[in-house]
Amino acid sequence: HGLTPKSGPIVVTGAAGGVGSVAIAVLSKLGYHVIASTGRMSEADYLKGLGATEVIDRAELSGAPKPLAKERWAGGVDSVGSTTLANLLSMTKYGGAIAACGLAAGMDLPSSVAPFILRGVCLLGIDSVMCPIELRRTAWQRLAHDLDKAKLADITHEIALDEVVPYGAKILAGEVRGRIVVKIV
Repeated sequence: HGLTPKSGPIVVTGAAGGVGSVAIAVLSKLGYHVIASTGRMSEADYLKGLGATEVIDRAELSGAPKPLAKERWAGGVDSVGSTTLANLLSMTKYGGAIAACGLAAGMDLPSSVAPFILRGVCLLGIDSVMCPIELRRTAWQRLAHDLDKAKLADITHEIALDEVVPYGAKILAGEVRGRIVVKIV
C-alpha cells in the first residue's frame, strides 16, 4: 500500500499471539516503529524483545468506537477484529492502511465509513486459505528474508502430539504466546 517506516508507527493487535508475534518481528526488522497491543501486559518484555517500540493494553482499543478519533498510526495488522478493528480504523492517519487477518473478538465491524471517505484509510483483507500458490511462494520468500531466525525461535514452541489437548486448553485460556508447532514423528 506504499507505507514506509517514515509514514509513522504501525500497530499490531493480538501481539502476543502467533500472527502478532511474527508481524512485530518482521515490521521491526524492516525499520518500523511498532506499537504492540496486548491483553497480557505481563508479556511486554517478550514483545519488546521481538522489536516492539511500545506496548499498549488492549483496553485502549476496546471501548465504543468513534467515527473518527485522534490519528495515532499509519497502519496496522489486526488479528482481533470487531470493536478493536473499528477503533484501529478510526485512529489511523490520513492515507493509512489496516490489514485485517483475524476475528478473535468477532466478525462484526461496528464502524462508519468516516475513516475511508474522510481520511482515505484502506482496509486490506488478508486471506490465508484460498490464497493462490504463487502469492504464497512470494510471501514465504519474504518471510525467509524478513523474519529473523532467532526471533522465530523465540516465537515458536514445539509440542508432541500427545500434548495437543492440554495445550488447547491453555490456548483457549490465553496462556500461550507465539506459535505452537505440533511435532509428529
